[in-house]
Amino acid sequence: MNRAAIRPAALLSTPGPSAAVAVSAESVDAVQAAWAGDGPAITGRAHGRLRPGIVMPNVTGTNVTDAEAVAEVLGNVLERLPRRPSRVALVVPDRAAKVSILRFDTLPSRAGDLDALVRWRAAGTAPFALDEAQVSYTAGTAVGDEGRELVVAVMHREVVESYERVCTMAGAHAGVVDLASFNLINAVLVTAPDAAAGDWLLVHAAAGASTLAIVRRGALVFYRNRAADGAGVLADLVHQTAMYYEDRLDGRGFRRAVLAGEPRLEAAGTGGAASRRSLEARLGTGLEWLGAVLAPGVTDGTGADRTALDALAAPVGILLRGARREPPGAAG
Repeated sequence: MNRAAIRPAALLSTPGPSAAVAVSAESVDAVQAAWAGDGPAITGRAHGRLRPGIVMPNVTGTNVTDAEAVAEVLGNVLERLPRRPSRVALVVPDRAAKVSILRFDTLPSRAGDLDALVRWRAAGTAPFALDEAQVSYTAGTAVGDEGRELVVAVMHREVVESYERVCTMAGAHAGVVDLASFNLINAVLVTAPDAAAGDWLLVHAAAGASTLAIVRRGALVFYRNRAADGAGVLADLVHQTAMYYEDRLDGRGFRRAVLAGEPRLEAAGTGGAASRRSLEARLGTGLEWLGAVLAPGVTDGTGADRTALDALAAPVGILLRGARREPPGAAG
C-alpha cells in the first residue's frame, strides 16, 4: 500500500514547539524539553492548580467555564519557565474528543478521497455533525494486503477553540492540539523503546474519566475512554479490557502494563498501593508507575520526582513525538 496516501494527524507526526502545556480538570502543567544525545532532556517545568469546575472535559458540552481564571493560572505557569514561550503545543483531556479505530479493507490513493471516506465513516461515531468538528487521523495496523486500520480523533470545533482561546489569553499561541493519552503513549515509546517490541497496556486514570489503550508493535489497536472516577470502577474497566484483549485481539500477554495518574490513585480512599493491587488483580499482571518507566530514559535537571514525571509525560510526549521513526499509529 502507498503509505503516502495516508495523511498522519498533525498531532502525532510533525515536530512541534519547544514548550508544551497540558490542561486537565485539576491543573495546568508546562514543560520545556529537547532531544539530547540518546533521549529527551527536561529543561524547565511548572505546575499550577485549577479551581474545581472551571475545566470540565466533555466531548459535546462546555469544557472551559471560566476562561479568564484558567488563562491566569496558565500565564503564571508560563512565566515560571526558564524562557517564556510565545508558541506552545497543547495537550487536552481525552474526554474532550471522540476516538475510534476504524477498519478499511482498501484505501483510496488520493488524499481528498481518503479524507472524504474517513469523515463519512467517522460521522457514524461522532455525537455531533462533522461540519462542526475537526477530524484527525493516523495509520494503524495493516489489514490484509491493501487495507489498514486508522485511528480517528474527532473534536467539536468549539471545544478545540475553547482550549486554544485560553492559551491566546495567556499570551501563547497553541500551534498543535492533541489528546493526553496519545502523548503518554508517545512518551513511553520515546523513553522506553523496547515497549514497541510487543503488546503493552496503558491505564490512564484522570479526573472523572479513565482511558485504556493497547499498543501492539508501536500501533494503537485498542482505545477506550469511560467515566471512571475511583479505583473500583477503574478495576472493572481494566478487567473488561483484559478480557477483550484475550478474546478479540488474540492477546498472548502484555509485555508491560503502565499506570498513569499516580497522584489520583494515591488520593483514592483505599490508598495508592491498594488501588494498584486491585487493578493488578483484575489484570493478572503487574503495573508499573508511568513516572518510574520514564525516569531511566529522561535527563532532568529540574529535580522532578516520579510523580512530577507522571504529570509531565503527556507534554513531553507531544514535544518529542517526532524523535521516533514512526508515529504511534504506524505499522511497518
